[in-house]
Amino acid sequence: MATNQQRREAAKRKLERQLARRAERAKRRKIIGVGVTVGVVVVAAGLIVVLTSQSGDGDAAEQASPSSGAAPSSQQIDIPTQRVQPAQRPQPLPDPVSCEYKPGGEAAKQVEPPNGENVPSSGTVDLTLHSTAGDIPLTLDRSLAPCTVNSFVSLAEQDYYTDTSCHRLGTTGLQMLQCGDPTGQGSGGPGYTFADETFDQLTYGRGILAMANSGPDTNGSQFFMVYGEAPLSPDYTVFGTISDEGLTVLDKIARAGDDGSFEPSPGGGKPNMEVRFTGVTVGA
Repeated sequence: MATNQQRREAAKRKLERQLARRAERAKRRKIIGVGVTVGVVVVAAGLIVVLTSQSGDGDAAEQASPSSGAAPSSQQIDIPTQRVQPAQRPQPLPDPVSCEYKPGGEAAKQVEPPNGENVPSSGTVDLTLHSTAGDIPLTLDRSLAPCTVNSFVSLAEQDYYTDTSCHRLGTTGLQMLQCGDPTGQGSGGPGYTFADETFDQLTYGRGILAMANSGPDTNGSQFFMVYGEAPLSPDYTVFGTISDEGLTVLDKIARAGDDGSFEPSPGGGKPNMEVRFTGVTVGA
């Protein structure tokens, strides 16, 4: 029969074995836990690599976020270098013409509608948009769209475009920069509308300046500047051209990319490079 001393020693050995087994199990659990954690990190890292590498055309590691404060990097986009021929009406308009500017929508910025009487339909107007991205000189053609030119000059002289930003950039399919909405959302206008000045022979492409609209005869203040391809039907009033200097600025803006906020429709997004008009000069 075991003595009390022997029983105590046996109990002690049993306890030691139990503690050893518990320690071993705890050690194994710790190793397994770290292994699972590492596996999750590896999988997550793999997903990050896949998603980032598919997020743009350039080197994903070098593309700056619009809100990062870093200068946006260049995108590899195909921009035509050849300008298209300026538009020309098949038949000239009467000179002068009368224009009707109808009340329409709430004005995003208070201005007076232009005078629509005796509007000239011949000659051109030189105008420069001064922006944070660079100067964009334009030539407005009264023979193409006298009522549009009359409105655009009136808005410029009333500082409607000053301190407004371009809200939409397209880099694929339709390559253009859309501006003219003081709200920066794409829905603002001057509080009046006017009729289209289009014709069937209109085409669009690099160097063309045209009005944006939301349907027939809904022109207001928004316009778009085409720096590349523009496979559009002749539903948008063309009222001038963009200088070579201005196209260089637009190319730079385009290569900085957009944030995709207008995808999938109407396409494109807010330019990564801010384009804010600091002033407009009308005339030489």
